This record gives sequence, C-alpha cells and structure tokens, in this order.
Amino acid sequence: MMFKPIKKTRVYEEIVAKVTEMINNGVLKEGDQLPGERELAETFSVSRSSLREALRTLESQGFLESRQGNGTYVASQPVELLVKPFASVILSEKDAQSELFEMRRLIEPQVAYLAAERATSEEIDQMEKILADQESQVAGGGTGTDVDKAFHYALAEATKNRILLRMMDAAMEFFSESRDNYLQIKGRPEKSLVRHKEMLNAIKAGNKKRAAGIMREHLEDIESSLFEVKDRKISAKSVGRSSSPAVNKERSFPS
Repeated sequence: MMFKPIKKTRVYEEIVAKVTEMINNGVLKEGDQLPGERELAETFSVSRSSLREALRTLESQGFLESRQGNGTYVASQPVELLVKPFASVILSEKDAQSELFEMRRLIEPQVAYLAAERATSEEIDQMEKILADQESQVAGGGTGTDVDKAFHYALAEATKNRILLRMMDAAMEFFSESRDNYLQIKGRPEKSLVRHKEMLNAIKAGNKKRAAGIMREHLEDIESSLFEVKDRKISAKSVGRSSSPAVNKERSFPS
C-alpha cells in the first residue's frame, strides 16, 4: 500500500523538535540558559507536564543539561549531534566523496599552515610520538589508520582555533571511510608516513608554506589513488560483462 496513516505527533515531541531546530540553527548556543519552566510553557503555549517531558527527552539526547538549583542550559554538543543533521544527506549524494575532498583541500592545508606557525614544543613532541607509533604499526604490516587520524587531529589542535578544531573533529567522521580505503591500498601506509614526516619537519622549521604545500600534495595523492582504484573496478566490471557469452534469444522448433 502506498499511503500510510499519518502519525499523530504528541505535544512534547513538537517541543523537542522546535528546541533541537533552534540549537542546530544557532538560535540557542552552547552555554545558553533556558527561561524558567513557567515562562517556557507560556511561550510554547503548552502544559508544564508536556514541557517537562520534552526537557527530559532533550537532556537524555545530550542537547540540554540540568544544573542543580541553577536551571537548564544548552549542553556542549558532541560531534555526533553536530554531524547527524547533515551526515545522511551528504553521504547519500552521488558525488559526496569528491565534494568531501574538495572540502579537505580548502581546510587542511590551512590547518598545516597554522600548525607550523603556532605549534608548541609539547605539541611537536606529541606529533613525533604519534608518527613513531605509526612507523611501528606500518613496519609490522598494519595500516596505522587510528594514528593517521590522530596526526591530522594533532595538527588541528596546534592551530589553537577552537572553531576550526570542531570543524575538523566533525569532518573526520566523514573522512574515516576514505582514509580506511586509501590505507588498504598496497604501499599507501608507507607513503602516508613519509608525507607526515615531511609535514612535521616543515612544522618544526616553522615553514608555513611548505607545510601547507605538503598537505595539499598529500590530499591530492589520496584522492587520485582512491579514484584510480574505483575506475579500475568499474573497468573490470565492464570487461566482465562484455566478455560474457551471448545468449541466443531465438527459439528453436523441431523440424
């Protein structure tokens, strides 16, 4: 059956949807205190019992936090909540992967540039430890996926830009699949390690343009490698179909 009954939305669900929308749109920001229960109920023209149920739901979902004797506040949003509203839309799009790489090319070279300008000696030491771990994993035949991610995140932390860090944190959820696929390609874990070492050397030298350039080349190499593998798979499927024996569609009748 094509048509289904429309689900009746309960009042508290409408409140949850409205508050969630306000948070996602930036009308309500992290740390904002909500009005008191009576005022909020009057604003929404709902009963206080419906409002309480909505607030409990929003708190359990991580959108709000109740501070004992001090009211209700917009909570610090986990990455999952920031990504959720647009993750399914982006990943369902046909050209999502190429668009993700376009975004990476815009953001990550600047991250490397700022890291070369602002990284402290402690942050550089941490990057060296991450690369030592990556080298150990790659030498043992592993892909070093987790430490690869850790290195890129360490670069973002070194920028000291909180908004950029949150953007990178959220974006990494989208990059995980392409990172995993790239590091499964023969020889790529080693190449990634070499690029990371070159980048760290540029950061240690404070060479901002060099660090940004290496990051740009690194991303271009990842993208071209992934699309090359994808094209090969498509070509192989096409050849397989064309080499299949033709089916004789003519019917034969006894003479």
